[in-house]
Amino acid sequence: MFENLTDRLDNVFKKLRGHGKLTEENIQEAMGEVRKALLEADVNFKVVKDFIASVTEKAVGQEVLSSLSPGQQVVKVVHDELVQLLGAETAPIKLDGRQPAVIMLAGLQGSGKTTTSAKLAKMLKSKGRKPYLVPADIYRPAAIQQLHVLGEQIGVPVFDSSIEQKPVDIAREAVKKAQEGEWDTVILDTAGRLHVDEALMAELQDISSAVELSEILFVADAMTGQDAVNVADKFNTDLEITGVVLTKMEGDARGGAALSVKKVTGKPIKFVGIGESVDAFEIFHPDRTASRILGMGDVLSLIEKAEAVVDQKKAQKLARKIQKNEFTLEDFLDQIQQIKKMGNLEQLMGMIPGINKLKQLKDAPKPDEKELKKTEAIIRSMTSKERHNHRIINASRRQRIAKGSGTSVAEVNRVLKSYTMMLKMMKKIKGKSVIKGGKRRKLPKGLVR
Repeated sequence: MFENLTDRLDNVFKKLRGHGKLTEENIQEAMGEVRKALLEADVNFKVVKDFIASVTEKAVGQEVLSSLSPGQQVVKVVHDELVQLLGAETAPIKLDGRQPAVIMLAGLQGSGKTTTSAKLAKMLKSKGRKPYLVPADIYRPAAIQQLHVLGEQIGVPVFDSSIEQKPVDIAREAVKKAQEGEWDTVILDTAGRLHVDEALMAELQDISSAVELSEILFVADAMTGQDAVNVADKFNTDLEITGVVLTKMEGDARGGAALSVKKVTGKPIKFVGIGESVDAFEIFHPDRTASRILGMGDVLSLIEKAEAVVDQKKAQKLARKIQKNEFTLEDFLDQIQQIKKMGNLEQLMGMIPGINKLKQLKDAPKPDEKELKKTEAIIRSMTSKERHNHRIINASRRQRIAKGSGTSVAEVNRVLKSYTMMLKMMKKIKGKSVIKGGKRRKLPKGLVR
């Protein structure tokens, strides 16, 4: 989402780092470029004005100007100010004190509330909570059915509401049933409108008065930019929201909503939706997001994603196989599936420090989900013997595999070449890491995941 902003800021800082010594003049010039970049990213103009004033004040201080690497110091100042702008610290969801904890999701129609309800339920379930989904949108066709389908998909019970009921009665009955059924977290999926109106706000206020809420999360479509921020501000004024969920963060929006909403509403972004699947949902970390914006990557999130999908027993078994030179195409297929579970390839690459610089190279490799699926299809078209011994795959077998996977012989050859190159690389790594100081040592457990 922040790709254009990242590229613009990288060019600004590249110029700054080119100066042996910084002056107030070239800092002012750089801040003018940063200001343009933020405004183009659809950041609220008042937010931009305050941000630039704060960065400039700190950047022209003696500590920065007299340092050995003033350009890098300015980048640090911008990073720290971005963290503050995005909310300073990760804001946890409040679930303590009430039984059950009740979370109401509010927002305009089309912002993704129903899908977000299911995503949040799945995340809380993975953390040991017992969520209960409640469809309280009686206006949108099939909204109730949609939540039932999603609930079944993630294995979370859904309250049996109907369009004849009033939303406030649905909320009351659902909370009572959750108490009887020992569910500890109720998630209310409320109705939206195409725009903010009195009837919508009155309905949400009635629910807020009828049941004791732990959280009121405003769900906003990040693609709508400043409109999302303005609507969030209105909801906050009328309803006193406790946090924001930004959806469609994987899209090509410019990032203005994410950079403006905390400053404008005073309420933190708590979660972000990064895709359509129920797994594409993350806790929002201001510091990590600031690092991504400045092209510094986000290694912590990458590690967390890996840990969430990695089977430790499989990882240890794979490490032993590599030690014994027994890594097969079957293992290669398993690794592809693990990568797919981690999420969108382009998003994963965006978490690698310095990847934005690699993207700017003319012949830089680009992540391609289609190629990954094609590779998977090719390996699946092989027999068990072929997967365990690639050397037997002769010309006729390659033709059969190509036909079975709907690809060409050239593409089959490419997959086999990639696999054999991987084997060679593993041998080199093994050679360096196993023999050390004249003694054989085991490979680190975390070497291959």
